Amino acid sequence: MVRIHVKSGDDSGQNEFLFECPSDSLIEEIASEVIQIFNLQSKIHRLVSEFEPRLLPFHGDPKATPLLRAFSEAKSYASKDMVIHNRPLSYLVLRLHFETMERELVAKFDLLGVSDSTQYQQLSDVGLLDEDTTQLKLAGKELTREKQLCDYIGRNEKTKIVLKLQPEITPPS
Repeated sequence: MVRIHVKSGDDSGQNEFLFECPSDSLIEEIASEVIQIFNLQSKIHRLVSEFEPRLLPFHGDPKATPLLRAFSEAKSYASKDMVIHNRPLSYLVLRLHFETMERELVAKFDLLGVSDSTQYQQLSDVGLLDEDTTQLKLAGKELTREKQLCDYIGRNEKTKIVLKLQPEITPPS
């Protein structure tokens, strides 16, 4: 398996993670999966930053325990600390954490003083990457989606690379 360190093109460092795939994977498939992971990771970070301060008064409250646990587990799994610990992210596990967090959040809207779900849905959808227009870059070079990863790095399955996700920049007209 090739170990890919995925970073956002803005170099903010908040959204970065490890991803593994075979060297003969299509760039299109890699792009789809890493963008989905990136977007879910972004949603979790955004929800945590918005709602974690509101949860502080509820630490120790048994009614809030499932929500606090869901936030803590999702935050921990989506953390860039996973890179430090050399643990790749899985889209399915990340999605499960997000869905648990979302379900607990909806169940506790009244506790948090939120009147409906539109506030958090709008918040979690801001700034997501578009699968069709996001570029994958390896050493500054855009990867062509019709090719395989091995076309760029060879067939060595022990390779470690850094990919940057960058929204396509449209030139001014």
